[in-house]
Amino acid sequence: MISDPASEIREHLISSRDTLDAALAERSFLETAADIAKCLEAALRGGHKILLAGNGGSAGDAQHIAGEFLCRLNYDRAPIAAIALTTDSSVITAIGNDYGYDRVFERQVLGLGRPGDVFLAISTSGRSANVLAGASAARKMGLTVIGFTGQHGGELVQMCDLSLRAPSDSTPLIQQLHITIAHAVCGLVEAALFPRNAGS
Repeated sequence: MISDPASEIREHLISSRDTLDAALAERSFLETAADIAKCLEAALRGGHKILLAGNGGSAGDAQHIAGEFLCRLNYDRAPIAAIALTTDSSVITAIGNDYGYDRVFERQVLGLGRPGDVFLAISTSGRSANVLAGASAARKMGLTVIGFTGQHGGELVQMCDLSLRAPSDSTPLIQQLHITIAHAVCGLVEAALFPRNAGS
């Protein structure tokens, strides 16, 4: 039993703050996030879409990010084309059963992806086999591949056009930074595609 839960929570919040501070201090991290926003904006302006994938908490992040694009983030505007490949239980279980779990994203990319689309691959380790297979399929099909991962990046980094590496080895802290930076990226894309004060 934890003797002082409040202290444990404090330590977690300190670790969260330290991870944010490390990201803020890393110019390349900030520039990569800005480049990702520009890449997404360009693809969407060209009539393309965003496909997102991840496992566990990263699957939740994929769905969260897709929701921010399709619905809204900061204000009312038209929906932005984004699909989380983590949500259709019939598709995921059929592919998992017939082809293996490692191919659940690959098959969806092959069926739904088109040249010019963006595949946003989220993996804290950068080593998730099904995410790597999806990224490989995306590259072969002419999609832009963006990776959200941890500081080491794993094999995913080598498969990405742009990779955002959270400066941490802790899965929860990486995931927290991923969704924080995703909100910033979504906000930039939203503002670029649908300027709030346009025509005013």
